[in-house]
Amino acid sequence: MSKKAGGTKIQQIFVNLPVKDLDQSMNFFEKIGFTFNPQFTNESAACMVMNEHIYSMLQLEDHFKTFTNKRIIDADKGTEAIFSLSVSSREEVDELVEKAFQAGGKPSTEPQDHGFMYQRGFQDLDGHLWEVFYMDMNAVN
Repeated sequence: MSKKAGGTKIQQIFVNLPVKDLDQSMNFFEKIGFTFNPQFTNESAACMVMNEHIYSMLQLEDHFKTFTNKRIIDADKGTEAIFSLSVSSREEVDELVEKAFQAGGKPSTEPQDHGFMYQRGFQDLDGHLWEVFYMDMNAVN
């Protein structure tokens, strides 16, 4: 199912995130199962592949600043966004979040079970918030 936004079909998404230490961030996300596209990775930024349509550009803060006139928030003190990842089962929720904890991430919320939806959250090394959830569409009223 593809929907159009303003008449334009969105094909991919690239979420740009400022990071303090690119190597540490790449190592963290590799430990939880993501890969990097070396074609779009250098000493200032890395293209993290989440799947064939979803990517995150991890950028050193100084490099990230070249794309905006706004100040970068300290994600340990404030939140601008929560990045939600849908997975195929409750077990995958637990698996991904536990990998994040083992790689140095911190809990951000308590697990929530809404019957039709199960979710858990973690903070990455830079304090960005990630939510992993499974939604049983057969149980949605």
